[in-house]
Amino acid sequence: MLYEKIKKANIEAMKEKDVVARSIYSVLLNKIMLENIKKREKGQEVDDADISNILQKTIKELSEEKENYIKVNNTNQVEIITKQIEIAQSYLPKMMTKEEIANEINNLQDKSIPSVMKHFKMNFNGKCDMRTVQEVLKELQ
Repeated sequence: MLYEKIKKANIEAMKEKDVVARSIYSVLLNKIMLENIKKREKGQEVDDADISNILQKTIKELSEEKENYIKVNNTNQVEIITKQIEIAQSYLPKMMTKEEIANEINNLQDKSIPSVMKHFKMNFNGKCDMRTVQEVLKELQ
């Protein structure tokens, strides 16, 4: 499971005294634990798709933070955040390409927006960006 890999990597970062890696692993583990608490209230468990979503959100937040540091010309923080983004991205599964998404949509009988979005959320959660699915769907219509 992805959670176990991140936990082991966090322990390795502690042993190596890698402060940058350690900080991103701490953020990820905390977000995963919070998601786990939410899921347990509903009687569910966190799975790899949930962790992928957490990773994607964290990468997006880090990218926005990086842009702000670029604006104020803080190159040290930009380097740190770039390394953190690379670490987080290394745990993401291979994302579906636009062509793969288009092929999947073309294989569906019902190509209505709600139906397509539900199909991708149920079958490919964490393996595709839902915004990309929407864009491809609009192009096909």
